[in-house]
Amino acid sequence: MKRTLDAINVLYPTPTVLVGAVVDGKPNYITIAHIGIVNHARPYLISLSSAKAHYTNAGIKENKAFSVNIPSENLVVETDYAGLVSGKKTDKSELFEIFHGQVENAPMIKECPINMECRLYDIYDTPTHDLLIGEIVETYADESVLTEGKIDLAKLKPLLFDMSSIKYWSVGEAVADCWKVGKQLK
Repeated sequence: MKRTLDAINVLYPTPTVLVGAVVDGKPNYITIAHIGIVNHARPYLISLSSAKAHYTNAGIKENKAFSVNIPSENLVVETDYAGLVSGKKTDKSELFEIFHGQVENAPMIKECPINMECRLYDIYDTPTHDLLIGEIVETYADESVLTEGKIDLAKLKPLLFDMSSIKYWSVGEAVADCWKVGKQLK
């Protein structure tokens, strides 16, 4: 028997990322878990949803650039902190070692093993959130999280966010091969 839960979003867990932008002339970071893939073709687009009141949104809109940094489990304290305090009151520019790529005003975090620098592609306005669409200009990866040139989740150990339990989770073992296991039913 199924039980109704109201019209709630149960698409969790989602990856936890640190979004970087320049706001009022300084690098700033916000923790975001409402992030998604828009497509798998050029231009490569991703989405992130951020409450309108967030300080970082203004920098993204002004500079039309941002970064998406994927932290590993070892950065859980810093990642959580970046989401607890506002850049309006706390200078988060010293929290991480910063590097830059091709896109001006898209500060990336050296301690995060994966980084994507993005240009703002579009903004979808909702009553409570800005849905920011970014075009990925370049992706950077530490060699330590790659296997045969591809990102290895077991090595990356990304943080996953779950709204139901309000906890960060880790990735478990692989279950099956995509686009293969289902062939058993053909």
